[in-house]
Amino acid sequence: MDVLQKSRCPWCLGFAEYITYHDEEWGVPVYEDRTHFEFLVLESAQAGLSWATVLRKRAGYRRAFADFNYAVVAQFPESYVNDLLQDKGIVRNALKIRAAINNAQRFQEVQQEFGSFTAYIWGFVGGKPIQNKIALGDPYPATSPESDLLAKDLKKRGFKFLGSTILYAHLQATGLVNDHLVTCFRYREVAIG
Repeated sequence: MDVLQKSRCPWCLGFAEYITYHDEEWGVPVYEDRTHFEFLVLESAQAGLSWATVLRKRAGYRRAFADFNYAVVAQFPESYVNDLLQDKGIVRNALKIRAAINNAQRFQEVQQEFGSFTAYIWGFVGGKPIQNKIALGDPYPATSPESDLLAKDLKKRGFKFLGSTILYAHLQATGLVNDHLVTCFRYREVAIG
């Protein structure tokens, strides 16, 4: 079947990278800490911007943030922050860059407490993906009780730039919530796992 003939969530139809991201990643359950950290960095960078902007800079983020190795990012010195502020491959915002470093440090604290960040975050959805049933024309939720609780807990733990809306996007992206339209070809694929 031609790529454009498949039924998809309409938000992804803007450009080729969006379609690829939708078809291959968005909503697939993530059980690996590095991938969770990657999405936390990217989603916190998105605050006030479009996901398209951040998605186009993803390769720059991989390079600048040590392929999302949180142990390395946690050790970034202030001098590297200054270097990153000159890097056109990422969103050059000092608060967001420092938040990513801070969040890498907090991320490791969560790992120490729970064994993994994955174990921690999946606890907010009872260990299995929430299967929403969004129809064409229905509004996508911006937050949920789960993202509200997660945001509150992460804030208490010292995480930055991760409010409920950003964290709901994280739950969607990493498959803790299946928000593909029920008519999207990926809805059933992601639900099956």
